[in-house]
Amino acid sequence: MSSRTKIVVLHMKEIIYTVIFAVLAILLILLLVFMFFPGDKKESGSSGKYKAGVYTSSLTLNNTDLEVEVSVDDSGISSIRFTNMDETTAAMLPLAQPAMEDIAEQICQSQSLDNLEFSADSAYTSQVIVDAVREALKKAEK
Repeated sequence: MSSRTKIVVLHMKEIIYTVIFAVLAILLILLLVFMFFPGDKKESGSSGKYKAGVYTSSLTLNNTDLEVEVSVDDSGISSIRFTNMDETTAAMLPLAQPAMEDIAEQICQSQSLDNLEFSADSAYTSQVIVDAVREALKKAEK
């Protein structure tokens, strides 16, 4: 009885490629499991943060009362505007409307009141408007 010894030659490159592909396959499987695993999914963004509707708050600039209207829909904050801004008030407060438009654009784009940039000309006016928007959004919270 002669036993023949079989020698298997493995190239190191083949072993490394096999290990890399096995690790990638495991990572892909884990990724798919975590993506499609039916579990408690927390809603990200502001869609679950506010109730849909129109909310108002008031502010006073230069002894003039203004109403800030914040519209919230299912996808988040959709618009912010002054409701009682007439021509006389706009003439008395020339920086109020441009500041409101700038702030409304930033908030609707970022869906957040954090990290807003104010113009140096209307920093105080912008801060008062943001405080009024914050007050209106407190009414909208679930």
